[in-house]
Amino acid sequence: MAINDACYVESCIYKLLRRFCRGQPYYVDLLELFQGTTYKTIVGQSLDLITSPDGKVNLSNFTEERYNAIVKYKTAFYSFHLPVAAAMYMAGITSKESHDNAKTILLEMGRFFQIQDDYLDCYGDPSVTGKVGTDVEENKCSWLVVQALRLVNKEQRELLQENYGQNDAAKVAMVKQLYQDLRLQDEFWKFEESSYSQLMQLINSSHQDLPKDMFTEFAWKIYKRQK
Repeated sequence: MAINDACYVESCIYKLLRRFCRGQPYYVDLLELFQGTTYKTIVGQSLDLITSPDGKVNLSNFTEERYNAIVKYKTAFYSFHLPVAAAMYMAGITSKESHDNAKTILLEMGRFFQIQDDYLDCYGDPSVTGKVGTDVEENKCSWLVVQALRLVNKEQRELLQENYGQNDAAKVAMVKQLYQDLRLQDEFWKFEESSYSQLMQLINSSHQDLPKDMFTEFAWKIYKRQK
């Protein structure tokens, strides 16, 4: 039933595009954009599931390269690139240079957003975020575990191997204590500042066709967010 519902919802996208956009000069661009984004998101979700299988912890899977690929395909394309690229086509902005420039900014913004999400999963206030984080229990390839693996010594890696991906409160506490020992909050704060600075540089050097104020407002909305 769930698979059928998902297929139904996806098919509705194209029914709606046909109903409201057919005959417009941007119709084909929108079709290709939505189809391409759907494919990329499926690839990202598959990569996430392959990297973090239930009941099998393999820390060697949690690399920076793998993490960046998951974030790019699973989150950044549909959350940030799709809505802006669609609006650009509808506003008559069709040049490849403008779209490539926007994609660079938006994918970086999506990565920034997802890393914040991973941080808040562990350190966020549930009364503010509206959820209790479960990345450790669910064996997720999160930014925190990737950074931990970059910083651990042999004994700390063994501790992580023994306790990560276990639905056990005591083991989760051991992992989070290791994160504290490795000062991962400090690592995140350094990342947040450097990444935001890089994002603003991309926006300020963007193509003249792009609305810089819009990108700046997006960046401000997610900068130092708490939920």
